[in-house]
Amino acid sequence: MIIVKRKGHTEEYNPQKLYASVYAACLSAGESEEKAEEAAEAVTGQLTPWIREQEEVSSGAIARQAMAALTKRSPKAAFLYENHRDLS
Repeated sequence: MIIVKRKGHTEEYNPQKLYASVYAACLSAGESEEKAEEAAEAVTGQLTPWIREQEEVSSGAIARQAMAALTKRSPKAAFLYENHRDLS
């Protein structure tokens, strides 16, 4: 599973990176550690099977899927997740 990053380089999919980014967005949105862990586990669990079906997927596609999944749990965290990408 190859992830194509925004600047064009590639890397192997690492579910811990997705988990950490969702977890951080939840904490930034004021969620408790427990809620942040639940959301990060749910989003990572939902996206990982989809990502594993792909030979190659863009980091943008993963972010869109993560934001959609996160919006159902914490719209504020999804907003922060999306806008953090714009700033980094």
